Formats: sequence, C-alpha cells, structure tokens
Amino acid sequence: MEKLNEILKKTKEASKVLNTLSSDLKNQAIINIANALIVNKDEIIKQNEIDINNAINNGLSLAMINRLELNESKINNISNDMKKIANLEDPVGKIIETYKHNNGIVINKVRVPFGVICAIYESRPNVSVDIACLSLKTGNACVLRGGKEALNTNKVLVKVMKQAIKDIVDDNVITLIEDTNRELVLELIQCKQYIDLVVPRGGKKLIEHVVSNAKVPFIETGAGNCHAYVDEEVDIKMALDVIINAKVSRPSVCNAIETILVNKNIKDKFLPLLQNELQKYNVEIRGCTQTKQIINVIDATEDDYYQEYNDYIVAIKIVNNVNEAIDHINKYGTRHSDCILSNNVNNIELFLNEIDSACVYANASTRFSDGGEFGFGAELGISTQKLHARGPMGLTEMTTYKYKIYGSGQVR
Repeated sequence: MEKLNEILKKTKEASKVLNTLSSDLKNQAIINIANALIVNKDEIIKQNEIDINNAINNGLSLAMINRLELNESKINNISNDMKKIANLEDPVGKIIETYKHNNGIVINKVRVPFGVICAIYESRPNVSVDIACLSLKTGNACVLRGGKEALNTNKVLVKVMKQAIKDIVDDNVITLIEDTNRELVLELIQCKQYIDLVVPRGGKKLIEHVVSNAKVPFIETGAGNCHAYVDEEVDIKMALDVIINAKVSRPSVCNAIETILVNKNIKDKFLPLLQNELQKYNVEIRGCTQTKQIINVIDATEDDYYQEYNDYIVAIKIVNNVNEAIDHINKYGTRHSDCILSNNVNNIELFLNEIDSACVYANASTRFSDGGEFGFGAELGISTQKLHARGPMGLTEMTTYKYKIYGSGQVR
C-alpha cells in the first residue's frame, strides 16, 4: 500500500485546485456522483452484502447491521440528497461583513474552505457520500477513514465517486484510507502538514482518543446520550409517540434517546403505558428503584445513565421536578440532543434555557437532529462542542474565513 504521507500529499495538492473551481463545476461534480450511484447501485449492493454477511458472522447487533445496510431505496435516497446539496447556495467566497477604514482601506471578511477535512467514522457507509459531496461543495478535499465493518462498501462508493468527478477535478480530492488498522488513526490526527481539520464521528472511545491525541484541529461530534424528560403536565399520548419515535425508529444513531426521566407525580400512570409501548419493540428497560416499584424492569446502575446504548435498550429514572431533570441531563448527557415533553410553558422555557446541549427540543423527537432535517441537505456531523460549530454541521460550518484587505498605498 502507498505510504500514508504520499497519499495525503496528493490530497493536499488536489485541494488547491478544488479551491479555484467555480460553483457550477462543483455542483456538476456532485450531480455526477448522484447519477453514478444509481447507475452502479447493483455493484454497490453486492459489495454491501459482503459487509453485511461479515457483520452477521462477527456478531454485530441488529441495530448496527441496520446502520450498515445499503439497499436500492437507501441508495436512491442518498442520490436525491446529494442533488439537494448541489442546489444549495455555495458559501465559499461569500462576504460575511465589510469594514471601511477612515483612510480608505476596505476590509472584507470572506468565507473560504478549510483545505483538507479528515473524517473518521464507523459503520455507516452513507457518511462516505455525504462528506465527499459536502466537501466538494465547500471547496474542501476529504480524507475518509471508515470502519472495517463497511470497508467493501466504502471502497466501491469511493471508486464510483472518483470515476464520476475525474473529468472535472483531480479525483484525489476524495481519498479513502483503506487500511483499517487503528494505529493509523493516530498518524492521521497528528498529520498537520496535510490535514486542516479532523472530524471524528463515532463512539465515546474514538472521540476520547482524538481529543487526547490530536495535533490537527478537531471538532467533537457523534456521541449521543440523549434524554427525554416527561413533565407532570403533559399530553400522555403525545409523549409516548415522541418517545417511541426517538428510541426505536433508528436506535443505532446518535440522535436516539437513551434515558427517559419521568416526573414523580405521573409515574404511576405513565410508566405502565410506557412499558407496554416499549415492549412492542422488544426494548430492554433498565430502571431506578422507584421505577422498579411500579413496573418489572432490570436494575439501572449509575453507569447506565452515562451510556449511549445504540441498541434497543433504555434507562428510566424518576425525578422530582424539571430542575432535577435539568441537573441530571447536564451531569450525564453528552450535550447532543435532549427534549422536554410538557404543556407547562414556564417549564418548557426553563428547560430550553438551562440544558447545555447543542439541540434542545420541546414536544418533538430528538431524531430531528440531522443536517437534512435542518435544511442543510446533509451534514458533516453533529458538533457537541461550542467553538466554531455546534449542532448539525452543514455547508457554512465546513468553511472558515479570512480577511481580504484592499488598499491604494496606505501605510500605518
């Protein structure tokens, strides 16, 4: 295999050419990719089936296998989403603000690409296409390092994408790191001479590894220990509908809820109804001492309240009031997405103001934390930090800025 530095050097050089590409040509490259996915869907599905079979043989959970699977419908959806990206406004070159000095100098603050964005992610192969097309749109080259579970799928997807854009731009603007050795991640996140930004999209261990070892600037994304708080003043049917959607529609993704907090004043009425709904989907329930006095569930340990299960498992805790719910979420959560289910306007506003998370919901599912749902077409990831970007990261968040200063010989 070609040495990592040699691979990244080609990507860096290609990024310089991409930076000069017009919006029309970038959009055409994305449209070409969208069309190529449909043309090559049989080959993509064939390679994905190899990954699925390997995952089954290796004992991956049903939720994770669902995350890995690409079928004709999913490929069609990915293709359509990429066409939406092509139709979005290009942020590159946009003047954010202008300042005119009293000596005549004009200072423009202008959006520009980062250069090379490295994404390190796990088993969702659609992420490869999302990041490649978002990067193209924003004039960034991308380095993709997916998980071993999706290696065959990622290889065919990147081959298809590179073929689709080669007549428009150097296809090294999309680079897949095929070596899935974990030691390679350390090299990537310290390779400052070729990589401008690292985005880890995965579990707690991956993100902690990047945070502890990266020399390249990074954005924390992905870890989603999300919560739903059920207030005492609530439409119970609405609360059940939202919770079921947020837990079981796709339990393996970062915006699925993992813990349900229930106000003590409705616990006797609400918990049996909640258990009945969760059991329809074979969700394992882990509950606190008060929960166990009402419904038959497994003991919840303190560690359960820190967990991102990514599976059909949920923790339940009884709380005295909205303030206790806020304290619990701010202690155990990952600052991703949390919701309150309530008819009390004051409690809703208190919750929305005091929860220290990127996305805070009132009476809606946390599953809406997604670039597509926010109108961004797709997303680079969901940032759980506060600097540069927070929440779903679309095109604007994939750019930085510089100052262009125009003078006529002024000196200071």
